[in-house]
Amino acid sequence: MVQHSTGPLAGLLVADFSRILAGPYATMLLADLGAQVIKVESPGGDDTRTWMPPTRDGVSTYYLGINRNKRSVALDLRKPDDLVAAQELARRADVMIENFRPGGLARFDLDYDTVAASNEKIVYASISGFGTGAGRDFPGYDLMVQAISGLMSLTGDPDGPPYRAGISVFDVMAGLHASIGILAALHHRGATGKGQHVEVNLLSSALSGLVNHSSGYVAGDTVPFRMGNAHPSLFPYEPLPTADGELIVIAGNDGQFRKLCQVLDLPGLPDDPRFGRNQDRTANREELRPLLVERLAKRTKDEWFRDLLAAGVPCAPINTIDGGVALAEELGLDPVVAVGDVPGVRNPITFSDTPARYELPPPGLDEHGEEIRAWLKS
Repeated sequence: MVQHSTGPLAGLLVADFSRILAGPYATMLLADLGAQVIKVESPGGDDTRTWMPPTRDGVSTYYLGINRNKRSVALDLRKPDDLVAAQELARRADVMIENFRPGGLARFDLDYDTVAASNEKIVYASISGFGTGAGRDFPGYDLMVQAISGLMSLTGDPDGPPYRAGISVFDVMAGLHASIGILAALHHRGATGKGQHVEVNLLSSALSGLVNHSSGYVAGDTVPFRMGNAHPSLFPYEPLPTADGELIVIAGNDGQFRKLCQVLDLPGLPDDPRFGRNQDRTANREELRPLLVERLAKRTKDEWFRDLLAAGVPCAPINTIDGGVALAEELGLDPVVAVGDVPGVRNPITFSDTPARYELPPPGLDEHGEEIRAWLKS
């Protein structure tokens, strides 16, 4: 099967045995950058094909959002001919990615050890929920990891219940970590000629992604708890009310706080010993907040947004997603790309010489099955 794509990963063949979110997101990123990705699905298809609403022309937009630039083949690994095709694909691939439960592919001779025995160059990436040790049998759902990792304990009002994040944030992080691991292993292969096994799990991605909070515990013996939209180490760094709604206002350093006070016509606050340094503002946030809110209440959030940004003060309206897309368009970021007749979100990485490609819309189930099976037999 001849590949005609461009991009920094052109020429790489990825056998994608993953489904749902973390794996398909990782392989879409690789596909956008030129890799030829063959999406291996069960006869029933990727689960996200049925995750709806919303839909576009009857197809789940969840599925559409993470499966462009791929070719689909439906293989039933319980059938001998299909299993042979899957094994041959793994033998030819540069990269194989899977998110079965740990050890789940061994009965099909598609585990790392077996695949690597016939394909020494393979970079084989496995994504699990909780690793290959004592957590190997835990189902790998993002919501479980949000709960177990501690993220939900940090999300929500201080006196209210814990909340999940609005997206499956650790699936996305694990997909990104898998992509990084694959690229690093490919670089190593370029130097040595040998592939390797790359393993990522959602819980480890979560603990890494909790950054200052997980560091606060492991290095500072501090267990953080939810503070609503407040930040434990910065103030202001939260929504504050204006005349017609809330505006995110940030003073990430003393210089930004001084600029904020200039725009708000509060020139004395930066020299007040209660508020002069970030640690002082954080310790005395309950005294500082009403002083800022009193001034902000005199104008609308849009008026403050433009004036504060012009002065170099980080701030932001709280948009719905349509507003976020609209602002990205206004800023010239071209956030939406059409692949065939399916709009999607542009790959966030830009290259000066090898841009991302948008050649194939998300495939129908087994859309390329006949072509792929014939190629694997050749």
